[in-house]
Amino acid sequence: MAAQLQELWRYRELLFFFVWRDVKVRYKQTVLGVAWAAIQPILTMVVFTLFFGRLAGVSSDGLPYSLFSLAGLVLWGFFANALSQTTNSVTSSRDLLTKVYFPRLAIPVATTLSGLVDLLVAFVILFLAMAWFGVAPHLRSLSVVFFVAMCLLLALGTGLWLAALNALYRDVRFVVPFLVQSWLLATPIAYP
Repeated sequence: MAAQLQELWRYRELLFFFVWRDVKVRYKQTVLGVAWAAIQPILTMVVFTLFFGRLAGVSSDGLPYSLFSLAGLVLWGFFANALSQTTNSVTSSRDLLTKVYFPRLAIPVATTLSGLVDLLVAFVILFLAMAWFGVAPHLRSLSVVFFVAMCLLLALGTGLWLAALNALYRDVRFVVPFLVQSWLLATPIAYP
């Protein structure tokens, strides 16, 4: 594994190019562009606030429920998108993988890293929401860097495993969205 990481480091310019390509392709020919990275967590927050916060009366530990759910959804959205995209990365780049030599790990790593752009936009929305509700970040908020790194590694590790399975069994790409939705309800995003 160390040799693969060293080789990946030698090809870091190619890795950067793959990340940039994934970001450009994601928003090419879209009307709203990068705004989709803000719209998705906001709309999901509205649904969660309506159903879990208002109708179900789920507690939010003293915070406004919409801010509580948005804080969880920002990181969850990154993880879910990174996992889904990484799972399909190898099969969608099949032609490139068979024609040119480069570290094969570059494709899924770049796909996972490209989601950091969306995460950055979502964090801006979260900070704006915190300002709107008058909630100041604590010193503990710096630990979010650790959680982002952990989330990135979990999405990449699980995505690599699922990408290998997806190359053998094409059913995996249909199972992953169901697993991601189920996993969302199993995690404490909607409830404390």
